Amino acid sequence: MNYFKIKVNFLVLLFLFILPVVSHAQTTITGTITDKNGSPLTGASVVVQGTTKVTMADIDGKFSLTGMEPGQVVLISFVGYITKVVTISSETTYNVVLDEEAATLDEVVVTALGIKRAEKALSYNVQKLNNEALTTVKDASFMNALAGKVAGVNISSSSAGPGSSVKIVMRGLKSIQKDNNAMYVIDGIPMFNTSFGSGGDNHPYTDYVGSDAAADLNAEDIESITVLTGPSAAALYGSEAANGVVLITTKKGLAGRTVVTASNSTTFSSPFVMPEFQNKYGNIIGETGSWGAPQSLYSYDPSKFFNTGTTVVNAVTLSTGTEKSQSYLSFAGTNACGILPTNEYDRYNFSYRNTTSFLNDKLVLDVSAGYVLQTDKNMVADGLYHNPLPAVYLFPRGENFDEVRTYERYDELLETTTQYWPYGAGGLELQNPYWTQYKMTHETNKKRYMLSAGLQYNVTDWLNVVGRAKVDNANFVITDKRYAGTLPTLAGPNGFFSKNNRMETQTYADIIANINKDFADFNVNANIGASIKDLRMDSEKQVGNLNYINLFTTENMIRPSGYKDDADGYIEQTQSIFANVEVGYRSMLYLTVTGRNDWDSALAFSKNTSFFYPSVGLSGVINEMFKLPELISFLKVRASYSSVGTSFGRYMTQFFYTYNEQTNSYDAPKIYPSYDLKPELTNSWEVGLNVRLFKGMVNMDATWYHSNTLNQTFKASLSAGSGYESVYVQSGDVRNMGLELALGFNNTWGDFGWASNVTFTWNDNRINRLANDILSPIDGTPVEMPTTMEKARLGDTGGPLIMLSEGGTMGDLYIDRALKRDEYGNIYINAVNGLPQMEIIEAKKIGTTLAKSTMGWQNTFSWNGIDLNVLISARFGGYVVSATQAILDRYGVSANSVKVREEGVSSNGVAIDPKGWFGVIAQGTGMGAHYVYDATNIRLQEVSLGYTIPRKWLGDVANVTVSLVGRNLLMLYSKAPFDPELSASTTETYYTGVDYFMLPSLRNIGFTIKLQF
Repeated sequence: MNYFKIKVNFLVLLFLFILPVVSHAQTTITGTITDKNGSPLTGASVVVQGTTKVTMADIDGKFSLTGMEPGQVVLISFVGYITKVVTISSETTYNVVLDEEAATLDEVVVTALGIKRAEKALSYNVQKLNNEALTTVKDASFMNALAGKVAGVNISSSSAGPGSSVKIVMRGLKSIQKDNNAMYVIDGIPMFNTSFGSGGDNHPYTDYVGSDAAADLNAEDIESITVLTGPSAAALYGSEAANGVVLITTKKGLAGRTVVTASNSTTFSSPFVMPEFQNKYGNIIGETGSWGAPQSLYSYDPSKFFNTGTTVVNAVTLSTGTEKSQSYLSFAGTNACGILPTNEYDRYNFSYRNTTSFLNDKLVLDVSAGYVLQTDKNMVADGLYHNPLPAVYLFPRGENFDEVRTYERYDELLETTTQYWPYGAGGLELQNPYWTQYKMTHETNKKRYMLSAGLQYNVTDWLNVVGRAKVDNANFVITDKRYAGTLPTLAGPNGFFSKNNRMETQTYADIIANINKDFADFNVNANIGASIKDLRMDSEKQVGNLNYINLFTTENMIRPSGYKDDADGYIEQTQSIFANVEVGYRSMLYLTVTGRNDWDSALAFSKNTSFFYPSVGLSGVINEMFKLPELISFLKVRASYSSVGTSFGRYMTQFFYTYNEQTNSYDAPKIYPSYDLKPELTNSWEVGLNVRLFKGMVNMDATWYHSNTLNQTFKASLSAGSGYESVYVQSGDVRNMGLELALGFNNTWGDFGWASNVTFTWNDNRINRLANDILSPIDGTPVEMPTTMEKARLGDTGGPLIMLSEGGTMGDLYIDRALKRDEYGNIYINAVNGLPQMEIIEAKKIGTTLAKSTMGWQNTFSWNGIDLNVLISARFGGYVVSATQAILDRYGVSANSVKVREEGVSSNGVAIDPKGWFGVIAQGTGMGAHYVYDATNIRLQEVSLGYTIPRKWLGDVANVTVSLVGRNLLMLYSKAPFDPELSASTTETYYTGVDYFMLPSLRNIGFTIKLQF
């Protein structure tokens, strides 16, 4: 009996000992599968070796296995990555990083609203760039680093210097009235990218320019950029996405480790492409022009007026966290001095982001904050009045430029120093260039803060709900000081002052339900939500000449003469609902349908209270359907169609009173409101092919697209009897058709690696219809609209024009002046003065400003820690206009004027005086087609040579990379006298590629240092 009790007690004790071991062994494990950059590998396979247990990673790369025991082996694999073997221990969490094979064949990309999608499921073209593409060769504005790297995207840099705005146009110009710029989105939330005072639309009087909101971003905070070039890809974003979207994904903290990164980028700038000048012939005494005899007294080089510009970017980031909470903190300072004296740009970025999970990962809170302090000073676009370049370029040869370096002299009458410039206005309102830079100062001070929060509730393993909100506020103080002695056209005797207090606010919020559910062979991925976006701008500006000399305060403005108090502002709001449904079959066939409905405040008082736009797409992974030759690793075909609406401008559906500064009262409406306006609609379809060969070593992405943008808005004239000058009408059809092509190669041979990527874009722009057959919304009678519309005069009267006509393009270049000819076709010579003469002709088309195609070719070579990156970019076709060259010729300071002087010019044997010749063809800003140039150019866009110092050399303390970098190093081919890719205006559609004393583009050479602890 006692023996039996002892045996029973022993068995009980043994059971109690084994129970916790068994209960511990039969446990659930979780984990995340990512690549080396931390991007989740959606759909990665997780197999328990020797069993039938199989699962897949979800859209965030997360997986879960139940009933696991220590010692079991798990195989984790993903197409294009090396399979990793994990042995289960007592741990319950496994974060696995897979290494790539020759190239990644499939990955997750961020699409509309920050929604993650497997790339193989997408039915439209998506291009992704990592952080290295932005930070290897840094720029004060990160978007400049994308030039030549993305197919279907045209990037025009501003001529205003470091930090100035950038123009992004995708798949051609679509809107006749709007600016055609792409939309920016940060972490799924649209950004209001304001850009004001961008110049270029009123050349002689162009005001100062500024930066834009996109330039405020710190490149080090960006994890990746996804470019959605077509409306199908961006259909969920609504009206602002018809022109394409730049999706910016910012960095998060890392789980399980702490990483500190410090970097410095220092570059030095000099003019890249400048006009060719002469210094051989001097001026005639008493004249500004340099049409005198040969001179050797003074050697003058206009390029020496420019300083060596510098751009220094310092950044420090901290990334840390646990499995439950991750934080990211960064600081960056950007300090740039342009090549013009006193042109400066300074920006300081502070950002913080934290992601924390609660309640067993049921709740995930993501909060972030950003603060930007930005100052820009004396940015110059083009034109005459606020620009030192006319005086620098036209300075009379034979005179001593050193005399005007002391730009101010004491005036006993005014008892202060005033401008010294003994050469007069020269017919172009010339001033001492140093006075323009030192005594006509324009400064913008901006304080911007961004606060956002997102809360995700994981209801089940296949359903979560996310709510997000963001506030983005910017406060500007913009001042313009002009000292006594400034040109009387621009300032009173005692000086001039302008001050503008401007505030911009964007508030955005949305809520989205995300569904990811498997049904046998089918997978359903759906997103259903609603959003609201509220934009507000308020501006208060005071302008006036000064009462007391050089006292720059608003109280010192002379009233009422010349004083202006300009108040401006608006409120815009869009409320939306949207849905996206993706149905996948056996990971080989995917159908995607989206729909969005917007209630836009611009529609107020109109018959259309909202507008709806859908998209549908289909993609098939052929290698999952059929057994293909071994060399084909991946093959996908895709097709999509979308219809995206863009709201028309504010106040078109109501009577709008305008303030009259002369009478200090409001004028009666001159434009009759239209109550039946429709959104501008872009209907687009595209087909594409994605191919990976030799396990991803070779890849090709090709897209053919076709879009029609309808419901263009025009202003039609009305008869005087109607009581109004004009009315808004809608018609028109602008078509864009083209090809986007990306070819890539990536391979390694031992320690040597070579990656080569080519992007090619061809776009054909056509106006199918303008505004014919339009009925008046007032009385229903036909409205007379011109068959050809003049949109811009590129310079003074007699210069080239941009005109729109059916069958033409949105950049068609016309001339209405030409040299008069006799009956034999010879240039007519006036018997009185012996000179030719221009005559007015019927407008004649000579070409288009739009490029036929663009290309980029990037090669990266690596060997034992050494990396060499070379990018060549090219543009083919189109024309640009140089008013600068015309004026240089007319004033006799160009190298071309020497050539004509020495080689002569004649007609039918009759010699023509060179000065008189240029006085005819170069009058104003250039007559007819005489100063129109081919815009084709090929350049060495970017070069970097870097070396990563082995960590063991530094005592295993840090990773250190040092690089030599350069941008715009060499123009391999160009016939234009200025950089054809430079633009004075980043908001105007029709003034791109027009040089009217634009600041030269910059050649940048420097170095970078990056340390990671």
